[in-house]
Amino acid sequence: MSISTFIRDNMTDILAEWTTFAEKAAPPEGEMTKLALTDHAREILHAIALDIETHQSQQQQFDKSQGEDIDLGPEESAAAIHGRLRHASNFSLLQLSSEFRALRATVLRLWLPRVPHMSADTINEMVRFNEAIDQALAESIITYSERDDRTRDLFLAVLGHDLRAPLATIALVGDLLARAQSAPEQLPALAERTKRSAKLMGSMVTDLLGFARLQMGAGMPTERTLLEAAEVCKTAMADAQAMYPGARIAFHAEGDLRGKFDNIRLQQLVTNLLINAAQHADQGTPVTLAAKGDDDAITLTVTNIGPVIPAESLRTIFQPLVQLEPEPGHDARPRTSLGLGLFIAQEITAAHDGSIGVASNAADGTVFTVRFPRER
Repeated sequence: MSISTFIRDNMTDILAEWTTFAEKAAPPEGEMTKLALTDHAREILHAIALDIETHQSQQQQFDKSQGEDIDLGPEESAAAIHGRLRHASNFSLLQLSSEFRALRATVLRLWLPRVPHMSADTINEMVRFNEAIDQALAESIITYSERDDRTRDLFLAVLGHDLRAPLATIALVGDLLARAQSAPEQLPALAERTKRSAKLMGSMVTDLLGFARLQMGAGMPTERTLLEAAEVCKTAMADAQAMYPGARIAFHAEGDLRGKFDNIRLQQLVTNLLINAAQHADQGTPVTLAAKGDDDAITLTVTNIGPVIPAESLRTIFQPLVQLEPEPGHDARPRTSLGLGLFIAQEITAAHDGSIGVASNAADGTVFTVRFPRER
Protein backbone atom coordinates (compact mmCIF):
# COMPACT_ATOMS: atom_id res chain seq x y z
CA MET A 1 0.00 0.00 0.00
CA SER A 2 1.38 3.41 -0.96
CA ILE A 3 1.84 5.91 1.84
CA SER A 4 -0.57 8.39 0.24
CA THR A 5 -3.32 5.74 0.04
CA PHE A 6 -2.56 4.68 3.61
CA ILE A 7 -2.97 8.29 4.83
CA ARG A 8 -6.38 8.62 3.19
CA ASP A 9 -7.63 5.20 4.34
CA ASN A 10 -6.44 5.64 7.93
CA MET A 11 -7.25 9.32 8.39
CA THR A 12 -9.34 8.75 11.54
CA ASP A 13 -6.57 6.91 13.43
CA ILE A 14 -3.93 9.45 12.43
CA LEU A 15 -6.14 12.39 13.45
CA ALA A 16 -6.87 10.77 16.81
CA GLU A 17 -3.15 10.62 17.60
CA TRP A 18 -2.66 14.19 16.31
CA THR A 19 -5.41 15.46 18.64
CA THR A 20 -4.04 13.55 21.63
CA PHE A 21 -0.58 15.01 21.11
CA ALA A 22 -1.94 18.54 20.53
CA GLU A 23 -3.92 18.29 23.77
CA LYS A 24 -0.72 17.52 25.70
CA ALA A 25 1.21 20.30 23.97
CA ALA A 26 -1.53 22.94 24.34
CA PRO A 27 -0.83 25.82 26.76
CA PRO A 28 -2.40 25.22 30.20
CA GLU A 29 -4.45 28.43 30.29
CA GLY A 30 -7.93 27.98 28.86
CA GLU A 31 -9.45 24.86 27.35
CA MET A 32 -9.37 24.04 23.64
CA THR A 33 -12.11 22.03 22.02
CA LYS A 34 -11.34 18.85 20.06
CA LEU A 35 -12.12 20.79 16.89
CA ALA A 36 -9.60 23.51 17.79
CA LEU A 37 -6.95 20.94 18.72
CA THR A 38 -7.40 19.04 15.46
CA ASP A 39 -7.60 22.33 13.56
CA HIS A 40 -6.66 21.85 9.86
CA ALA A 41 -4.94 18.48 10.33
CA ARG A 42 -7.27 16.65 7.93
CA GLU A 43 -6.66 19.19 5.16
CA ILE A 44 -2.90 19.12 5.87
CA LEU A 45 -2.84 15.32 5.52
CA HIS A 46 -4.83 15.45 2.28
CA ALA A 47 -2.38 18.04 0.92
CA ILE A 48 0.57 15.83 1.94
CA ALA A 49 -0.97 12.80 0.19
CA LEU A 50 -1.58 14.86 -2.95
CA ASP A 51 1.97 16.23 -2.88
CA ILE A 52 3.41 12.70 -2.72
CA GLU A 53 1.38 11.65 -5.76
CA THR A 54 2.25 14.73 -7.82
CA HIS A 55 5.05 14.29 -10.36
CA GLN A 56 8.21 16.13 -9.36
CA SER A 57 11.33 16.74 -11.42
CA GLN A 58 14.82 16.52 -9.95
CA GLN A 59 15.11 20.33 -10.14
CA GLN A 60 11.80 20.77 -8.29
CA GLN A 61 12.96 18.31 -5.65
CA PHE A 62 16.22 20.22 -5.25
CA ASP A 63 14.41 23.57 -5.00
CA LYS A 64 12.10 22.17 -2.35
CA SER A 65 15.04 20.85 -0.32
CA GLN A 66 16.56 24.36 -0.42
CA GLY A 67 13.35 25.97 0.78
CA GLU A 68 12.81 27.76 -2.53
CA ASP A 69 9.46 26.16 -3.31
CA ILE A 70 7.51 27.87 -0.50
CA ASP A 71 4.97 30.21 -2.05
CA LEU A 72 1.88 30.82 0.05
CA GLY A 73 0.18 32.55 -2.89
CA PRO A 74 -3.10 34.46 -2.68
CA GLU A 75 -4.86 31.55 -0.92
CA GLU A 76 -3.36 30.23 2.29
CA SER A 77 -2.71 26.52 2.51
CA ALA A 78 -4.14 24.49 5.39
CA ALA A 79 -0.67 24.37 6.97
CA ALA A 80 -0.31 28.15 6.73
CA ILE A 81 -3.69 28.70 8.39
CA HIS A 82 -2.71 26.17 11.06
CA GLY A 83 0.41 28.16 11.94
CA ARG A 84 -1.58 31.38 12.28
CA LEU A 85 -4.23 29.76 14.49
CA ARG A 86 -1.65 28.05 16.69
CA HIS A 87 -0.10 31.47 17.33
CA ALA A 88 -3.54 32.77 18.31
CA SER A 89 -3.91 29.80 20.68
CA ASN A 90 -0.61 30.74 22.37
CA PHE A 91 1.35 27.69 21.20
CA SER A 92 5.10 28.23 21.17
CA LEU A 93 7.12 27.71 18.00
CA LEU A 94 8.62 24.60 19.59
CA GLN A 95 5.15 23.21 20.31
CA LEU A 96 4.09 23.92 16.74
CA SER A 97 7.09 22.10 15.24
CA SER A 98 6.61 19.24 17.71
CA GLU A 99 3.15 18.64 16.26
CA PHE A 100 4.63 17.96 12.83
CA ARG A 101 7.39 15.82 14.31
CA ALA A 102 4.75 13.71 16.06
CA LEU A 103 2.66 13.55 12.85
CA ARG A 104 5.68 12.31 10.88
CA ALA A 105 6.44 9.63 13.47
CA THR A 106 2.79 8.54 13.70
CA VAL A 107 2.33 8.01 9.96
CA LEU A 108 5.61 6.13 9.54
CA ARG A 109 4.99 4.00 12.63
CA LEU A 110 1.55 2.95 11.43
CA TRP A 111 2.48 2.54 7.74
CA LEU A 112 5.83 0.70 7.77
CA PRO A 113 4.50 -2.55 9.34
CA ARG A 114 2.19 -2.84 6.31
CA VAL A 115 5.07 -2.61 3.85
CA PRO A 116 5.97 -6.22 2.85
CA HIS A 117 9.56 -5.41 1.89
CA MET A 118 11.76 -2.36 1.48
CA SER A 119 12.18 -1.36 -2.14
CA ALA A 120 13.35 1.63 -4.14
CA ASP A 121 9.73 2.75 -4.51
CA THR A 122 9.21 2.51 -0.75
CA ILE A 123 12.30 4.59 -0.07
CA ASN A 124 11.19 7.16 -2.66
CA GLU A 125 7.75 7.40 -1.03
CA MET A 126 9.37 7.98 2.37
CA VAL A 127 11.53 10.72 0.88
CA ARG A 128 8.50 12.37 -0.74
CA PHE A 129 6.53 12.06 2.50
CA ASN A 130 9.29 13.71 4.54
CA GLU A 131 9.55 16.48 1.93
CA ALA A 132 5.81 17.11 2.16
CA ILE A 133 5.88 17.19 5.98
CA ASP A 134 8.79 19.65 5.92
CA GLN A 135 6.93 21.78 3.38
CA ALA A 136 3.83 21.93 5.59
CA LEU A 137 5.95 22.74 8.65
CA ALA A 138 7.73 25.56 6.77
CA GLU A 139 4.39 27.07 5.68
CA SER A 140 3.12 26.94 9.27
CA ILE A 141 6.28 28.56 10.63
CA ILE A 142 6.07 31.38 8.07
CA THR A 143 2.54 32.44 9.09
CA TYR A 144 3.30 31.86 12.79
CA SER A 145 6.36 34.11 12.56
CA GLU A 146 4.44 36.76 10.65
CA ARG A 147 1.84 36.91 13.41
CA ASP A 148 4.60 36.96 16.02
CA ASP A 149 6.31 39.89 14.28
CA ARG A 150 2.99 41.73 13.95
CA THR A 151 2.24 41.25 17.64
CA ARG A 152 5.67 42.52 18.65
CA ASP A 153 5.36 45.57 16.38
CA LEU A 154 1.91 46.32 17.81
CA PHE A 155 3.26 45.98 21.34
CA LEU A 156 6.09 48.42 20.63
CA ALA A 157 3.64 50.86 19.04
CA VAL A 158 1.33 50.65 22.07
CA LEU A 159 4.27 51.08 24.45
CA GLY A 160 5.43 54.19 22.61
CA HIS A 161 1.90 55.60 22.52
CA ASP A 162 1.18 54.97 26.20
CA LEU A 163 4.50 56.30 27.46
CA ARG A 164 4.04 59.49 25.46
CA ALA A 165 1.08 60.78 27.51
CA PRO A 166 2.69 60.68 31.00
CA LEU A 167 5.98 61.90 29.55
CA ALA A 168 4.20 64.86 27.97
CA THR A 169 2.54 65.64 31.32
CA ILE A 170 5.87 65.59 33.17
CA ALA A 171 7.47 67.77 30.47
CA LEU A 172 4.57 70.25 30.70
CA VAL A 173 4.84 70.46 34.48
CA GLY A 174 8.58 71.01 34.21
CA ASP A 175 7.97 73.79 31.73
CA LEU A 176 5.41 75.45 34.00
CA LEU A 177 7.70 75.23 37.03
CA ALA A 178 10.52 76.82 35.04
CA ARG A 179 8.43 79.93 34.54
CA ALA A 180 9.04 82.60 37.14
CA GLN A 181 5.37 83.62 37.24
CA SER A 182 4.10 80.19 38.39
CA ALA A 183 1.67 80.78 41.25
CA PRO A 184 2.47 78.98 44.54
CA GLU A 185 -1.12 77.73 44.83
CA GLN A 186 -0.60 75.78 41.58
CA LEU A 187 2.26 73.72 42.97
CA PRO A 188 0.22 71.00 44.79
CA ALA A 189 -1.84 70.30 41.65
CA LEU A 190 1.28 70.19 39.46
CA ALA A 191 3.01 67.88 41.93
CA GLU A 192 -0.01 65.54 41.92
CA ARG A 193 -0.06 65.37 38.12
CA THR A 194 3.66 64.57 38.08
CA LYS A 195 3.27 61.83 40.69
CA ARG A 196 0.36 60.27 38.81
CA SER A 197 2.30 60.26 35.54
CA ALA A 198 5.34 58.74 37.25
CA LYS A 199 3.16 55.99 38.74
CA LEU A 200 1.67 55.21 35.32
CA MET A 201 5.14 54.88 33.81
CA GLY A 202 6.40 52.92 36.80
CA SER A 203 3.55 50.45 36.48
CA MET A 204 4.34 49.84 32.81
CA VAL A 205 8.06 49.39 33.50
CA THR A 206 7.31 46.91 36.32
CA ASP A 207 5.12 44.81 34.03
CA LEU A 208 7.73 44.97 31.26
CA LEU A 209 10.47 43.74 33.59
CA GLY A 210 8.26 40.91 34.81
CA PHE A 211 7.38 39.92 31.25
CA ALA A 212 11.04 40.00 30.19
CA ARG A 213 12.06 37.72 33.08
CA LEU A 214 9.35 35.22 32.23
CA GLN A 215 10.24 35.24 28.51
CA MET A 216 13.85 34.47 29.42
CA GLY A 217 12.70 31.55 31.56
CA ALA A 218 13.82 33.15 34.82
CA GLY A 219 10.38 32.76 36.40
CA MET A 220 8.57 35.16 38.71
CA PRO A 221 10.85 35.78 41.73
CA THR A 222 9.01 35.55 45.04
CA GLU A 223 10.04 35.72 48.69
CA ARG A 224 7.10 34.70 50.82
CA THR A 225 6.66 35.82 54.41
CA LEU A 226 3.72 35.81 56.81
CA LEU A 227 1.71 38.99 56.34
CA GLU A 228 -1.80 40.47 56.46
CA ALA A 229 -3.31 40.43 52.97
CA ALA A 230 -5.83 43.14 53.86
CA GLU A 231 -3.04 45.67 54.40
CA VAL A 232 -1.51 44.81 51.03
CA CYS A 233 -4.93 45.25 49.40
CA LYS A 234 -5.27 48.71 50.89
CA THR A 235 -1.85 49.73 49.54
CA ALA A 236 -2.77 48.38 46.10
CA MET A 237 -6.01 50.36 46.22
CA ALA A 238 -4.05 53.54 46.90
CA ASP A 239 -1.79 52.82 43.91
CA ALA A 240 -4.73 52.16 41.58
CA GLN A 241 -6.56 55.24 42.87
CA ALA A 242 -3.49 57.38 42.22
CA MET A 243 -3.45 56.24 38.60
CA TYR A 244 -7.22 56.56 38.15
CA PRO A 245 -8.40 59.35 40.48
CA GLY A 246 -11.88 59.24 38.99
CA ALA A 247 -12.39 55.58 39.85
CA ARG A 248 -14.38 54.57 42.92
CA ILE A 249 -12.95 51.50 44.65
CA ALA A 250 -14.76 49.76 47.52
CA PHE A 251 -12.99 47.21 49.74
CA HIS A 252 -14.58 44.46 51.85
CA ALA A 253 -12.56 42.15 54.11
CA GLU A 254 -13.81 39.06 55.91
CA GLY A 255 -12.14 36.31 57.96
CA ASP A 256 -8.51 35.58 58.69
CA LEU A 257 -6.41 37.12 55.91
CA ARG A 258 -3.00 36.23 57.27
CA GLY A 259 -0.94 34.12 54.89
CA LYS A 260 2.46 33.60 53.32
CA PHE A 261 2.85 35.99 50.42
CA ASP A 262 5.49 37.96 48.61
CA ASN A 263 4.50 41.48 49.67
CA ILE A 264 5.61 43.23 46.48
CA ARG A 265 4.16 40.60 44.12
CA LEU A 266 0.80 40.43 45.89
CA GLN A 267 0.53 44.21 45.76
CA GLN A 268 1.41 44.12 42.04
CA LEU A 269 -1.22 41.44 41.39
CA VAL A 270 -4.03 43.33 43.15
CA THR A 271 -2.99 46.64 41.59
CA ASN A 272 -3.05 45.14 38.10
CA LEU A 273 -6.52 43.67 38.64
CA LEU A 274 -7.85 46.97 40.01
CA ILE A 275 -6.33 48.96 37.13
CA ASN A 276 -7.86 46.57 34.62
CA ALA A 277 -11.26 46.87 36.33
CA ALA A 278 -11.05 50.68 36.47
CA GLN A 279 -10.17 50.85 32.76
CA HIS A 280 -13.18 48.78 31.69
CA ALA A 281 -15.80 49.85 34.23
CA ASP A 282 -18.77 51.94 33.12
CA GLN A 283 -18.39 55.56 34.11
CA GLY A 284 -19.81 56.24 37.56
CA THR A 285 -19.89 52.58 38.66
CA PRO A 286 -17.63 51.40 41.49
CA VAL A 287 -14.94 48.73 41.39
CA THR A 288 -15.23 46.25 44.25
CA LEU A 289 -12.32 44.45 45.88
CA ALA A 290 -13.28 41.68 48.33
CA ALA A 291 -10.94 39.54 50.44
CA LYS A 292 -12.19 36.49 52.30
CA GLY A 293 -10.24 34.15 54.55
CA ASP A 294 -11.52 30.59 55.03
CA ASP A 295 -9.96 27.54 56.64
CA ASP A 296 -8.67 26.26 53.31
CA ALA A 297 -7.84 29.38 51.32
CA ILE A 298 -7.70 33.15 51.01
CA THR A 299 -9.82 34.38 48.12
CA LEU A 300 -9.66 37.78 46.42
CA THR A 301 -12.30 39.00 43.99
CA VAL A 302 -12.28 42.15 41.86
CA THR A 303 -15.58 43.14 40.25
CA ASN A 304 -16.51 45.86 37.80
CA ILE A 305 -19.69 46.67 35.90
CA GLY A 306 -18.97 47.24 32.22
CA PRO A 307 -19.16 45.64 28.78
CA VAL A 308 -19.57 41.86 28.95
CA ILE A 309 -16.43 40.05 27.78
CA PRO A 310 -17.27 37.47 25.06
CA ALA A 311 -16.61 33.82 25.87
CA GLU A 312 -13.96 33.50 23.16
CA SER A 313 -12.07 36.47 24.65
CA LEU A 314 -12.20 34.98 28.15
CA ARG A 315 -10.13 32.03 26.89
CA THR A 316 -7.24 34.29 25.88
CA ILE A 317 -7.53 37.13 28.37
CA PHE A 318 -4.51 36.02 30.44
CA GLN A 319 -2.21 35.67 27.44
CA PRO A 320 0.54 38.30 27.07
CA LEU A 321 -0.03 41.22 24.69
CA VAL A 322 -3.77 40.48 24.42
CA GLN A 323 -6.00 43.57 24.28
CA LEU A 324 -9.77 43.39 24.01
CA GLU A 325 -11.56 45.43 21.39
CA PRO A 326 -13.57 48.31 22.93
CA GLU A 327 -17.34 48.07 22.88
CA PRO A 328 -19.26 50.55 20.68
CA GLY A 329 -19.87 53.73 22.65
CA HIS A 330 -16.91 53.16 24.97
CA ASP A 331 -13.53 54.83 24.85
CA ALA A 332 -10.86 53.37 22.61
CA ARG A 333 -8.07 51.23 24.09
CA PRO A 334 -7.37 52.47 27.61
CA ARG A 335 -4.14 54.18 28.35
CA THR A 336 -1.35 52.01 29.80
CA SER A 337 -3.04 48.91 28.36
CA LEU A 338 0.07 47.03 27.25
CA GLY A 339 -1.71 43.70 27.46
CA LEU A 340 0.63 42.50 30.21
CA GLY A 341 -1.22 43.24 33.46
CA LEU A 342 -3.42 40.13 33.53
CA PHE A 343 -0.59 37.92 32.28
CA ILE A 344 1.62 39.13 35.14
CA ALA A 345 -1.26 38.62 37.59
CA GLN A 346 -1.61 35.02 36.44
CA GLU A 347 2.11 34.34 36.82
CA ILE A 348 2.19 35.86 40.32
CA THR A 349 -0.79 33.70 41.28
CA ALA A 350 0.96 30.58 39.96
CA ALA A 351 4.12 31.48 41.89
CA HIS A 352 1.98 31.38 45.05
CA ASP A 353 0.49 27.98 44.06
CA GLY A 354 -2.87 29.69 43.56
CA SER A 355 -5.43 29.85 40.77
CA ILE A 356 -7.04 32.74 38.92
CA GLY A 357 -10.20 32.82 36.84
CA VAL A 358 -12.66 35.26 35.31
CA ALA A 359 -16.38 35.30 34.59
CA SER A 360 -18.37 37.99 32.81
CA ASN A 361 -22.10 38.50 32.35
CA ALA A 362 -24.60 41.36 32.31
CA ALA A 363 -26.05 40.59 35.74
CA ASP A 364 -22.86 40.26 37.83
CA GLY A 365 -20.40 42.23 35.73
CA THR A 366 -16.83 41.02 35.19
CA VAL A 367 -15.41 39.17 38.19
CA PHE A 368 -11.78 38.11 38.60
CA THR A 369 -11.28 35.51 41.33
CA VAL A 370 -7.89 34.65 42.83
CA ARG A 371 -7.64 31.75 45.27
CA PHE A 372 -4.58 31.08 47.43
CA PRO A 373 -4.69 27.72 49.26
CA ARG A 374 -3.41 27.86 52.79
CA GLU A 375 -0.18 26.03 53.59
CA ARG A 376 -0.56 22.93 55.76
